[in-house]
Amino acid sequence: MTTFVVDRSERGKLALTGAEAKDFLHGQVTNDIVALEPGHGAYAAFLTNKGKMLGDLRVFDLGDELLIDCERVALQALFNLLHRTQLGRDVELHKRTLQMALLSVIGPEAPVLTGPDEHDNARVELGGKTVVAVKTDLGVDLFCWAEDREAVRAALPFPDGDETQAEVVRVETGRPRYGVDLDDSVIPQEAGLNERAVSFTKGCYVGQETVARLYYRGKPNRRLLGVKLDEPAPSGSELRLGEKVVGKLGSVVVSPEHGPIGLALVRREANPGDTVQLDEASALIVDIPFAR
Repeated sequence: MTTFVVDRSERGKLALTGAEAKDFLHGQVTNDIVALEPGHGAYAAFLTNKGKMLGDLRVFDLGDELLIDCERVALQALFNLLHRTQLGRDVELHKRTLQMALLSVIGPEAPVLTGPDEHDNARVELGGKTVVAVKTDLGVDLFCWAEDREAVRAALPFPDGDETQAEVVRVETGRPRYGVDLDDSVIPQEAGLNERAVSFTKGCYVGQETVARLYYRGKPNRRLLGVKLDEPAPSGSELRLGEKVVGKLGSVVVSPEHGPIGLALVRREANPGDTVQLDEASALIVDIPFAR
């Protein structure tokens, strides 16, 4: 895979400062934030009282602040939650969406600027500017002040890519995206997010009871799987096994290696190896990530 750069500055970005920032955010999201140390980070979700996802987010401990990144579609709900619940706490909430740019370097030649684990982060100099570098599963994300974006981009010796290329790689690796594959009808376990996004040893958070009960006492009715399509189909298309609707198509891309593929939340009646029908196509259900 060729290494390329995608400008993702439109993503939602916030920051929290103050002596109680970690403890405060810890009580609002699904993962363990209190345990974070500077230079490390975590992926998490924030939920309704019934355990349904209002959005997901990445949290990076920079030492003097917590930098938060999320899908733009989830930004307002996240801001509202944090703004509403910060009253009485030693916490200050900062808007960073327009103030900061984000450049994603995707591919095997992405520079090594942080520790080896996903979400590891460090402030580094690039193009004469200070950037927050974050290790991702596919390379490195670079957060910088908006006015420094051009200087930072000029320091990266890789061609411009686009979101379409990035989406192909994301779908191939089987990672769902909030607003496309996930919405407020989804419990994290259904999307296979428990291992990445949920701590079962931390204290209380909104929606914890439902998430814990499902984890310890039952199985979700749906799970995130891949589909190999015989031709591209619109996101949102129903998947039918016989006469029964067993899921809905989420992300859809055309992979150079696999052809038309997608992600879908599929009911347990359907399993890898089954062929499902769409309005004008058929698809083979497969495990994710897609084999490379």
